Amino acid sequence: DVGLVGFPNVGKSTFLSRVTNARPKIANYHFTTLNPNLGVVDLEGTGGFVIADIPGLIEGASEGIGLGHEFLRHITRCKVLVFVLDMAGSEGRDPIEDLQNLRTEIKLYSEDLAKQPWFVVANKMDLEGAEDNLASFRLRFPKVDVVPLSALNGDGIAQLKSKLDQLVGYKFVH
Repeated sequence: DVGLVGFPNVGKSTFLSRVTNARPKIANYHFTTLNPNLGVVDLEGTGGFVIADIPGLIEGASEGIGLGHEFLRHITRCKVLVFVLDMAGSEGRDPIEDLQNLRTEIKLYSEDLAKQPWFVVANKMDLEGAEDNLASFRLRFPKVDVVPLSALNGDGIAQLKSKLDQLVGYKFVH
């Protein structure tokens, strides 16, 4: 139902482990995730829904670079795309540039996929520089829906569940 999309080492697997019972391999190096990890968000009175942690994309994924086609193929069945960004800019990443590159790769791969509902998770908000980067990001993308989060310490998880509830259409028990 939900696909987590982002560059390597932005916290997708940590995020998945926070909102589901999945226990993906989590490590501080690129391409820790080589195959999609699935987790179910259990909801009282329903079957819940599935979140797919897609291996990190790299520029050129739409052309098949870095197993890009294989990774992108996994998100074609998702109802909602969640772009997970390292808002702290650790490893020299620029969250503004990252979103632009990820959206471009999705669009080049599939116009239909680019039209799916999506929003941004501004992850790593517990790190220095994240607040300033988030302010700049919001100025650059004022219409983009952003949920600030620290997957590491769990801050923002309730807001995120509320957002997923709106987009996926299931009701969360708070």
